[in-house]
Amino acid sequence: MKNVRALAYLVLFISIIAYRNGHLYKNIILKKRELPVGYYYAGDFTKDCTSFQLEGLKNCEDAAFWDVHDSEKTLIDRHLILSCDPGRKAWNTVMGPLHNPEPHGALWLYTANDIPTRITFTNYPKDHDFHPLGFDIWPSYDRNESNLYVTNHARESTVIEQFVLDPSNPTVARHIRTISSPLFLSPNSIALTSPNSFYVSNDHLMTRRLPIVGHVLPVIESLLSLPLGFVLHVTLPFPVEPNVIIHPSVLFTPFANGVALSPDGTTVAIASSSMAQVRFYARNPATNQLTHRTHTIDVPFAADNVRFTDDGTLLVTGHPHFPSLINLAANKSEHSPSWAAAIPPLNIKVEIASDFDGDAPTSMNGLVAGVPGMKTVFQSDGQGFSSASTSLRDDRTGTFYVTGLYADKGFLVCRPPA
Repeated sequence: MKNVRALAYLVLFISIIAYRNGHLYKNIILKKRELPVGYYYAGDFTKDCTSFQLEGLKNCEDAAFWDVHDSEKTLIDRHLILSCDPGRKAWNTVMGPLHNPEPHGALWLYTANDIPTRITFTNYPKDHDFHPLGFDIWPSYDRNESNLYVTNHARESTVIEQFVLDPSNPTVARHIRTISSPLFLSPNSIALTSPNSFYVSNDHLMTRRLPIVGHVLPVIESLLSLPLGFVLHVTLPFPVEPNVIIHPSVLFTPFANGVALSPDGTTVAIASSSMAQVRFYARNPATNQLTHRTHTIDVPFAADNVRFTDDGTLLVTGHPHFPSLINLAANKSEHSPSWAAAIPPLNIKVEIASDFDGDAPTSMNGLVAGVPGMKTVFQSDGQGFSSASTSLRDDRTGTFYVTGLYADKGFLVCRPPA
């Protein structure tokens, strides 16, 4: 009788997981979809997209625009900053392994039609590792210095580094401090709310750093989409003091990955990688409180990072076949597919579209329930560009950027034809 009861409970548990995660398993784990070598929504991938391959410029997880304004708040320069880590396959506290924390990663600066330049650090602590993941930078006004915060998966623990960049010397970053907290269990993505405050996602509760079980429990947490990830809001005193104010913003998010703040400051988007979705939350700009979830949008890939464009469109990028990504990380394959989608600004009431994403070689329509205007902006089977993790679009020029978590080519730049 006890065996029958135990079996019944097991069948019930499996049924619940299958019902809850069916979309994930069907689209991302069990089936590898046919994708083109490269698809770029605004042009011809083979003609309009260029990748960069320089020494040390590989495995670029995140990217963000650094906007420089004059005294009238007119935008005069828009730089692209990237966080890259050549040693990611030997040191990765999210996916593993944790074999060798050398070599260190770096930040890179790119300006349109230029060659990417590695950013050098001053005042950086001696013998302190640097393995960057997510980051964000505050705009410069009247060419003042900008604060930059980056997640650092260092040897002993994951921390957040604060730097300052000066527009007059943009390839040098001055280190200000290392921010640590017992609540930083698995910091991943950062979205600034002021020069001295930000949201930070924590993707797992059980991490690779755990002794003995660290290589098992995080995988279980991911595959079962356990709601153990969370997002914190961090406020730093000014001037620099040791006290840090931390408040929980969103709890119980499966694999909370990318986080982004809308241009008008009223919405926060959070990517749930293991649920293959993006969750939108209403934000009170005066208090930074996320009051309630307004929308949940499914995508046919494991959502990695999210970035808003100037007009409020959300670009979400990720991995349409998770086993390929795991094999790439373990050096068992040479590439992993990529997919990026654009979600238009959402009104209070969003209707599900019966027909959408009609131009993509492999459409999201039929795979997920989309909304009007939702479309694929980039696809690749991995040969054109591998393991895409972040996409950005400069709405002034239409230039489109893609980074790759394990991409040897560094990053991709696509320019619409004249």
